[in-house]
Amino acid sequence: MKKAIVFIADGSEEIEALTPVDYLRRAGVEVTLTAIGGCDVISDSASGSAYVAECSHKVCLLADAHVLDYFDDANGSLLEDNLPDAVIIPGGMPGSVNIANDKEVIELVRRMNEMGRLVCAICAAPAVVLPKTGALEGKKWTCYPGMQEQAASYVALHQEGVPFVHDANLITGRGPGAAEEFSMEIVRTLCGEETAQKIKTGSCQR
Repeated sequence: MKKAIVFIADGSEEIEALTPVDYLRRAGVEVTLTAIGGCDVISDSASGSAYVAECSHKVCLLADAHVLDYFDDANGSLLEDNLPDAVIIPGGMPGSVNIANDKEVIELVRRMNEMGRLVCAICAAPAVVLPKTGALEGKKWTCYPGMQEQAASYVALHQEGVPFVHDANLITGRGPGAAEEFSMEIVRTLCGEETAQKIKTGSCQR
């Protein structure tokens, strides 16, 4: 079974976080909604403790895991054997900045890019988060209009006016209105065209 992480933070964009979760789970991918440092902890007697992110439009998302779950408790090293096939970073503000400032997220994404695994980001995240990871190096990409100036070193390969760009192991998306096409390209890459077509038909996509 293919596996994917979707990172969430306070201020993440809800559509961009949940659309890939929904379509990838329909495709049979094991998706882990993963909180970053700074997310609140909630607890109750029935389910124990969990992390919650308050997104940019005040929708609260309950995480399945925390980014520190991918690191060794004893020495802080990244548990590479636990890394998934894909990592997905939603945009939104200040969510993108919060994710960019989490050193464990940056280390995990950097290593996944080095391993050739799928790195996906949408809206502000390609410009705000990915320059710290090396994932934009030598690849075409897109982001929310105007945000590309925050990734000045990579602006020459920025693509305008397209919903998403797929170059090698990198998939980037333009914004919340492109979340469906962005997510379906991830499905297509991980699960194949046949699965993608079944989901497109079954979910009455445009």
